[in-house]
Amino acid sequence: MNNEKAMDFRHKEVINIKGAKRLGRVQDVTADLKTGTITSIIVPGSSKTFNFFSPENEIVIPWEKITCIGDDIILVDF
Repeated sequence: MNNEKAMDFRHKEVINIKGAKRLGRVQDVTADLKTGTITSIIVPGSSKTFNFFSPENEIVIPWEKITCIGDDIILVDF
Protein backbone atom coordinates (compact mmCIF):
# COMPACT_ATOMS: atom_id res chain seq x y z
CA MET A 1 0.00 0.00 0.00
CA ASN A 2 1.34 3.41 -0.81
CA ASN A 3 0.30 6.71 0.73
CA GLU A 4 -1.87 7.65 -2.24
CA LYS A 5 -4.07 4.61 -1.73
CA ALA A 6 -4.52 5.27 1.99
CA MET A 7 -5.33 8.89 1.26
CA ASP A 8 -8.05 7.79 -1.19
CA PHE A 9 -10.17 6.79 1.81
CA ARG A 10 -10.02 10.11 3.60
CA HIS A 11 -13.23 12.11 3.59
CA LYS A 12 -15.40 9.36 2.12
CA GLU A 13 -18.78 9.02 3.82
CA VAL A 14 -19.12 5.83 5.89
CA ILE A 15 -22.58 4.26 6.09
CA ASN A 16 -23.51 1.29 8.25
CA ILE A 17 -25.75 -1.07 6.29
CA LYS A 18 -27.43 -2.03 9.57
CA GLY A 19 -30.14 0.60 9.69
CA ALA A 20 -28.53 2.71 6.95
CA LYS A 21 -26.94 4.94 9.58
CA ARG A 22 -24.39 7.55 8.55
CA LEU A 23 -21.31 7.17 10.75
CA GLY A 24 -19.35 10.12 9.37
CA ARG A 25 -16.41 10.66 7.07
CA VAL A 26 -13.14 8.75 7.20
CA GLN A 27 -10.72 10.67 9.36
CA ASP A 28 -7.77 8.25 9.27
CA VAL A 29 -6.71 4.70 8.50
CA THR A 30 -4.52 2.24 10.36
CA ALA A 31 -2.17 -0.14 8.60
CA ASP A 32 0.07 -3.11 9.27
CA LEU A 33 3.52 -1.70 8.57
CA LYS A 34 5.01 -5.12 7.85
CA THR A 35 2.53 -6.04 5.13
CA GLY A 36 1.49 -2.55 4.05
CA THR A 37 -2.20 -3.42 4.24
CA ILE A 38 -4.92 -1.25 5.73
CA THR A 39 -6.33 -2.86 8.88
CA SER A 40 -9.08 -0.38 9.80
CA ILE A 41 -10.66 2.96 9.05
CA ILE A 42 -11.39 5.59 11.67
CA VAL A 43 -14.32 8.00 11.73
CA PRO A 44 -14.93 10.63 14.38
CA GLY A 45 -17.59 9.51 16.83
CA SER A 46 -20.45 11.68 17.90
CA SER A 47 -20.11 13.32 21.26
CA LYS A 48 -22.05 15.88 23.19
CA THR A 49 -18.76 17.41 24.30
CA PHE A 50 -16.97 19.03 21.41
CA ASN A 51 -13.47 17.57 21.65
CA PHE A 52 -11.55 16.92 18.44
CA PHE A 53 -8.58 15.28 20.11
CA SER A 54 -10.24 12.67 22.28
CA PRO A 55 -9.56 9.14 20.98
CA GLU A 56 -12.59 7.95 22.96
CA ASN A 57 -14.80 9.67 20.42
CA GLU A 58 -13.38 7.73 17.47
CA ILE A 59 -15.09 4.81 15.80
CA VAL A 60 -12.54 2.23 14.63
CA ILE A 61 -13.97 -0.02 11.94
CA PRO A 62 -11.97 -3.18 11.16
CA TRP A 63 -11.19 -3.79 7.48
CA GLU A 64 -13.20 -7.01 7.46
CA LYS A 65 -16.36 -5.02 8.31
CA ILE A 66 -16.13 -3.04 5.05
CA THR A 67 -18.56 -4.47 2.51
CA CYS A 68 -18.24 -2.02 -0.39
CA ILE A 69 -16.00 0.91 -1.33
CA GLY A 70 -17.42 3.36 -3.85
CA ASP A 71 -16.26 6.66 -5.28
CA ASP A 72 -17.87 8.71 -2.51
CA ILE A 73 -19.00 6.26 0.17
CA ILE A 74 -17.88 3.21 2.10
CA LEU A 75 -20.50 0.70 3.23
CA VAL A 76 -19.79 -1.22 6.43
CA ASP A 77 -21.54 -3.99 8.35
CA PHE A 78 -20.70 -2.76 11.83
